[in-house]
Amino acid sequence: MRLAHRPRSRPAPGHPELGAAGAEVLPFCVLIFVFGTLLLVNAWGVIDAKFAVTSAAREAARTYAESEGGRAGEGAATAAAEDAIAAYGRTPERMDLSEPEGAFVRCGSVTYTASYPVPAIRIPVIGGFGKAFDVTSSHTTRIDRLRAGLDAESAC
Repeated sequence: MRLAHRPRSRPAPGHPELGAAGAEVLPFCVLIFVFGTLLLVNAWGVIDAKFAVTSAAREAARTYAESEGGRAGEGAATAAAEDAIAAYGRTPERMDLSEPEGAFVRCGSVTYTASYPVPAIRIPVIGGFGKAFDVTSSHTTRIDRLRAGLDAESAC
């Protein structure tokens, strides 16, 4: 026995329920898009801050290792770190740079640590709100083993 094909009943054109599902879902889709975009912007802010503090720590350690040491070397290292963080569009005053760790001797290792606060929510054009955490990076560099004028306390 063969069943007859019955067409589905559809609302007539101009019926008030026609397209109602689209009208209810559209605000939800826009909300998901906005929150997804904010999430990506915040994730990129953390990645960019990590690049910035890594560059600042690296430049501070390199500058200090190539300097004459002492307070003048620390000042030059701080200036190099501030220039590096400013090159990423960050505020140098918000960066925290540690004192050099390690001995300033031939073949010695010098370590600098830089950190920068990342806001909990960053909205483009408006700015950031709240403080989520600090992004931190360290860099260690070795002082040249053939450098003149330094004590040879440690063996290479």
